[in-house]
Amino acid sequence: MTAEYRITESRLGGEPTLVVTAPDDRVRAVLALRGATLLSWQVSNEVNGRLTELTDGYRDEKELLAQDGVRAGLLAPFPNRIADARYHYDGHDHDLLPGRRTDRLIYHGFAREASFELARATTTPDSARLLLHTTSIRPGKYPGYPFALDLTVAYTLTADELGVEIRATNLGDTTAPYAAGWHPYFTLSRPIDDLTLHIPAHTLIRTDASLIPLPGEDARLPLGDRPTMDFRTPRRLGDAVIDACYADLTPGPTGRIETILTDSATGEELRVWQHSGCMHVFTGDTLARDRRASIALEPVETMTNAFNRPDQTAALALEPGRSRAFAFGVRYVPPGS
Repeated sequence: MTAEYRITESRLGGEPTLVVTAPDDRVRAVLALRGATLLSWQVSNEVNGRLTELTDGYRDEKELLAQDGVRAGLLAPFPNRIADARYHYDGHDHDLLPGRRTDRLIYHGFAREASFELARATTTPDSARLLLHTTSIRPGKYPGYPFALDLTVAYTLTADELGVEIRATNLGDTTAPYAAGWHPYFTLSRPIDDLTLHIPAHTLIRTDASLIPLPGEDARLPLGDRPTMDFRTPRRLGDAVIDACYADLTPGPTGRIETILTDSATGEELRVWQHSGCMHVFTGDTLARDRRASIALEPVETMTNAFNRPDQTAALALEPGRSRAFAFGVRYVPPGS
């Protein structure tokens, strides 16, 4: 009988986790049930045969609970920030931080701290697929978001790829504003300054000092007008400081949109893929630990503050009884490929 991928239960301190291992032990991933959060993704390096860590996730229970840096957080029902934690939707005003007068910063939704459970797991000799589910987003649970959503997250692992799909179903009787994303940090075992980045985008989203996009079309800047932020031609990151959203992404020959991080010295690559949406890039300059040791390459359905933008209303609308999925992932290309 051919061996299959293995899924075992473990813990990060007091937090339950799932460990996924390939039959030949050349792939290993760890997922926390809190937030359905990827903690580690390791793939065997073809040169030395050892497992190589490709993500910079939470290292212990304290980090996971603190959510500092939102390491590999799944972003739903909104990615990034909502200005002043307030929005107007379908004729109603909503306040996500009621009663708070100062420090009204809110970002990256609620899913990253929700309790998930393993609904189903499928393993073969070549892959593992885990379906995680939560019913935690309900009216009254999160101030300012009076909508009922079920979320399912599917993780698929193969020898060289990690795929993710977030699916939301609106169980309520009113249309809900909804968008999703992912906030992973990637590493190729060297400081990001030495790595090469390629982003197939034509537009940079312009923001104010609070990282909120400018109103209307003023938010959209052709990348040709900002060459220091233009990575359409792959180039070394160097000392570039980036916390920005890239839009108007161009698919490659396979139909996938791929943002590519490369170690030119070895030829190793990480190809972060998506089929739609935007790519938010953060070079980690303000992280509490290990600044610029990894880079966040974040597939997101919409730009920041979409809940307050009329031009995003149609993209956000999740009607009663309907479901919507956002798929993305990352493929590892080893040295010499």
